[in-house]
Amino acid sequence: MDETARLLLWLALAGTAVTFAGSAAIWFMDEDRRIRRAFRNVLKLPADAVLSANGRGVGFNFARSLAAVAWDQGAWCLVYRIDELVGAELIVDGEVRARAYRGEGRRALERTTPGTGQVTLRFIFDDARYPDFEVALWAPGDEAKRNAPSPAEAIQEANRWIARVEAILRRASPPRPPAPPSPPPRPPEIAPLQAVAPASPVADKDPPPWDETPPPARRQPGRSRPDEPQTRDLFEGDEPDEALS
Repeated sequence: MDETARLLLWLALAGTAVTFAGSAAIWFMDEDRRIRRAFRNVLKLPADAVLSANGRGVGFNFARSLAAVAWDQGAWCLVYRIDELVGAELIVDGEVRARAYRGEGRRALERTTPGTGQVTLRFIFDDARYPDFEVALWAPGDEAKRNAPSPAEAIQEANRWIARVEAILRRASPPRPPAPPSPPPRPPEIAPLQAVAPASPVADKDPPPWDETPPPARRQPGRSRPDEPQTRDLFEGDEPDEALS
């Protein structure tokens, strides 16, 4: 009897230990906790806001101004700067129902009726290699999962994240400095007037330049210049012909 009681006690203790170990493994390997641990590893600090579903997740750390996305339950991650976040879209059955983009107003959710397809939250980043990241909050077949949200709950959760992304974009955008006042228009430049000297009345009476040249001296008969050779008239001293007189 004592041996039987001791055996039953050992079986109970072993069952309790196995149950505890199984519960601890399930808790440790939970999808959300694995993604949070991955974010803590890549961001070097716990994430301030985390969204995870269907093996994917996105997290933000505002102290370091970083954002991270995770695939395969945190098996590998990619880190962005928060200022690289461009916006987010809520897509239901391929239709964008709400969105928030940097530099524009938020498009609020108008229809909350769930569709027949999946509910996806798409994040857009300013990156050439990985420009976007999608988290499927609800997909066909999730109704069989335990603790899975309904399509309407998934849409409401995505709508809250659209508002959160809008707040993140406002926080990440630096305030714009006020525009400097435009300088007053410059008056047109007026050329200074040049002083003109009045005309002299004496100058008007002066003769023109061609009148200033003195006229050539008239040659007097019977006189020659000093440098001119002396000539004699061949008929000087002859008497006039009587026949012509």
